[in-house]
Amino acid sequence: MEQVQTQAKVLLRDKPAARWGALVILSLTMFFAYMFVDVLSPVKTMVETELGWDSTVFGLYGGSEFFLNVFVGFLILAGIILDRMGVRFTALLSGSLMVIGALLKVYALSATFKNGGLGYEAMNSFSGFLKDLAGWNLPPTALCASLGFMLFGCGTEMAGVTVSRAIVKWFKGKEMALAMGIEMAVARFGVFSIFRLSPKIAAEWGSVQAPVIFCAALLCIGLLLYIVYGFMDKALDKELDGEESEEEEPFKFSDLKLVFGKGIFWVVALLCVLYYSAIFPFQKFATEMLNAKVGLSLEEAANLFSYFPIGAMIITPFLGFFLDRKGKGATMLIAGSVLMVACHLIFAIYPFEVGSSSSSTVAFLAIVLLGISFSLVPATLWPSVPKLIDSKVLGSAYSAIFWIQNVGLMSVPVVIGGVLDSVNKDIPAGQPKDYTLAMLIFASFGVVAFVLSAFLKAVDSKKGYGLELPNVTESK
Repeated sequence: MEQVQTQAKVLLRDKPAARWGALVILSLTMFFAYMFVDVLSPVKTMVETELGWDSTVFGLYGGSEFFLNVFVGFLILAGIILDRMGVRFTALLSGSLMVIGALLKVYALSATFKNGGLGYEAMNSFSGFLKDLAGWNLPPTALCASLGFMLFGCGTEMAGVTVSRAIVKWFKGKEMALAMGIEMAVARFGVFSIFRLSPKIAAEWGSVQAPVIFCAALLCIGLLLYIVYGFMDKALDKELDGEESEEEEPFKFSDLKLVFGKGIFWVVALLCVLYYSAIFPFQKFATEMLNAKVGLSLEEAANLFSYFPIGAMIITPFLGFFLDRKGKGATMLIAGSVLMVACHLIFAIYPFEVGSSSSSTVAFLAIVLLGISFSLVPATLWPSVPKLIDSKVLGSAYSAIFWIQNVGLMSVPVVIGGVLDSVNKDIPAGQPKDYTLAMLIFASFGVVAFVLSAFLKAVDSKKGYGLELPNVTESK
């Protein structure tokens, strides 16, 4: 009797060098994207002086990144494109949108545009229209930069959805949470890098446009990396040969009920929007806040805040490794929310003394707490989504969460900018601004995020979604 031996097919993703190489490519592009997101945040005061933007204008500019994603529903469209067209097509599209948006923002801050270049008159006319309609006094430079930021925002949020789906594809049944943790860590390093580099580049060249040019060049490199990834993804799809290919079950609009029809999805989505709304908008105002509260120079404040993403960068991969092997995801969400509330409350109510070394130490410790928080929550949140949503519509699930998140990320900077201008309207120019109310608003988001995290843990214990269980199911 002839014995037939069957051997499991070894795929490209089963080779550590291939799957980790794909992760490097995906992570580097997100690193460049995160640098561009906050390129103007550490030089906000210089932006106000050079371009004539106030806090309200800066907040509107910051929120513009998410405008098309929210009001045009681009992120929902991005999820549909991802589910229908696959990872590599969506990656190239997202990379192209980021580059186009970045180049438009570069042009908006150029002397050519400010001196009446192409499109200036149109922006100036629209500026007058917005002033009459909503009372917003937006300079043409802010409008044009916001338009570029809108296009970039479409690309970067689409990229975030795509990268999450790509990591699931390459690390399924393996070190998925660790891989997501490393990708997030590399992205956080982009925030650290730009908070260190942007003030130096702007000061060296005497213009806020210089760091924007620098980051736009990096995004062009990121687009090239996505092209390289496309070849790797195509090779993996060829090996899968329909077994798990994304085209196996074509997307149907009726499938969205699998996403929006689940109550647990809405708990995760609301947790996401509240938590991230207390992080990313805070980044845009953190340098000026530290300058006002602690009395640090703008460069010193930017350097101090840069330790926030460094802490997250170092800790996140370890938390991902722990989550893969030990679980406790819902518990980590609760802990992260508590630490975030603690950070914002410290900046709201602690009696900082300008120029005091002890005040600088307290500010540093608060930033460290925020870094740990920003490791605990994202490292847990994104690997948990595949446990809650059917894999066929995973791209749509990620995009729906990102869309809801974008509602907060678009509106909160506008609200905070308006609050700052309102609270500080009687404070003379050049004097430190009062950030107490703004920090209390951020802290309140964290309180609700804590409540939702506790509810999620309670539901998981009853329904058995596996949020507290390990992710690794096999070793290769």
